[in-house]
Amino acid sequence: MARPLPAPPGVGLLVAALVVGAWVTHLGWLLFGAAAPALSEPRAWLHLAGQAWLCTGLFITAHDAMHGTVTPVRWLNHAVGAAACFLFAGFSYRMLLRNHHLHHAAPASDGDPDYLAHRPRFWPWFFAFLWRYATVVQVAVMAAAYNGLKWAGVGEPRIAAFFVAPALLAALQLFFFGTYQPHRPPQTEEMGPHRARSLPLGHAWAFASCFFFGYHREHHESPGTPWWLLWKAREFSAR
Repeated sequence: MARPLPAPPGVGLLVAALVVGAWVTHLGWLLFGAAAPALSEPRAWLHLAGQAWLCTGLFITAHDAMHGTVTPVRWLNHAVGAAACFLFAGFSYRMLLRNHHLHHAAPASDGDPDYLAHRPRFWPWFFAFLWRYATVVQVAVMAAAYNGLKWAGVGEPRIAAFFVAPALLAALQLFFFGTYQPHRPPQTEEMGPHRARSLPLGHAWAFASCFFFGYHREHHESPGTPWWLLWKAREFSAR
């Protein structure tokens, strides 16, 4: 296990606040802003993609909290993680935390709750992944949010385009770059004991695609390194 790269004090919490704040601000503007794009405008697609990317950032923030890298203040670290999971799609942070540490203990094996050992093909694996984390509470939270936005006067097509669709697209993005591509068969020697590969993306695309989460072998080798320093871990491992 590689040593985590040192993060300046307070930066992890600042980065988390920027991601969560950007998600809330952009979503609020898309749903309620007077100058927000009409769904018929081409720029609406750009904002949908941007909101999906910010949803991905929400989950990556929660993921960093699972590894204690948002802030060394334990209760605040987990509070940020729980809030990010809730905002993403009403997910249970406690369930994700438990399963994620099981994933790190035995990645891409029968003991990995995020691995579909008997059918590791993309779509069966993706839907099994979604089903595993769906709970009655999570579905109720999303239904309440949807109906609450309707009650507040937001049209259903706008809710679907800017609230529901970005979360689904982010789930697909996270699964593709953070689970399927890094851990899919065949397991090769260069993947090492963590059974994880890093994607040959380049830093700009690695950030744009999934907040550097495609540098997945580096994450497994140093889970205490926050997402915004994984590019540096990648450079060290390439030497």
